[in-house]
Amino acid sequence: MHQHAALVTGGATRLGRHFAEALADTGYDIALHVNRSRNEAEEVAKGIRAKGRECEIFHCDFLSDQLSEELGGLLQTAKRRFPGLNLLLNSASAYEPAPIAATELAMLETQFRVNMFTPLLLTRHFAETVHEGQVINIIDNKVAYHQYPYAAYLLSKKSLAEMTRMAALEFAPRIRINGIAPGVVLPASQRTSDYLEWRTEGIPLQRRGEPAHLVQALHYLLDNAFVAGQILFVDGGESINVEGRHSENYSP
Repeated sequence: MHQHAALVTGGATRLGRHFAEALADTGYDIALHVNRSRNEAEEVAKGIRAKGRECEIFHCDFLSDQLSEELGGLLQTAKRRFPGLNLLLNSASAYEPAPIAATELAMLETQFRVNMFTPLLLTRHFAETVHEGQVINIIDNKVAYHQYPYAAYLLSKKSLAEMTRMAALEFAPRIRINGIAPGVVLPASQRTSDYLEWRTEGIPLQRRGEPAHLVQALHYLLDNAFVAGQILFVDGGESINVEGRHSENYSP
């Protein structure tokens, strides 16, 4: 029986790195996808190997003109290197804010290619390549809102959320597919402390999350064999904190 292995996209930085390292701790060998973050990927791979697990770095540009062929090749190569490949974790993400009024075609293409088209095509190739397994898509708790200042990014993530549910139906029972929607866990480096305090005020649990909370969600989805087509919001309740206007909070 082959050792379990996971393909983690965007696994060299931020949340992807935490997920890759957590999977290695769980006993997975890691096929670590990278595009530009080669140095960071080498560091992650070194740490995973120090844990006693195997790790191989695979390069793929999700903006390639031959995207489907590139992704098919990525899956085939990863499966040859790790015959026990049975988990696809789509963590790579492209983010550029702009309202609809300032959204250009190139921005739409970039964010949809990385955030939606790539997970969809990888899921297809994964289902063609492995006998059975799991797909976990990393989404965003913003999909609960209509925040138009992030139009292209948020529309691509909303599409990914719907694709997660749709694919869970199509590929069940052989492939079990779910998603994780993180809240304020690893905010962008340019966010100010005042901004983060303001965001925290809108979180019912009144605190920011930690990567460990997302790792716990990952373990839950991996371990519970009766969960499919679900998107687990790990955000302290932020995404349900939309009370709306009504007579009792009206203040003329």
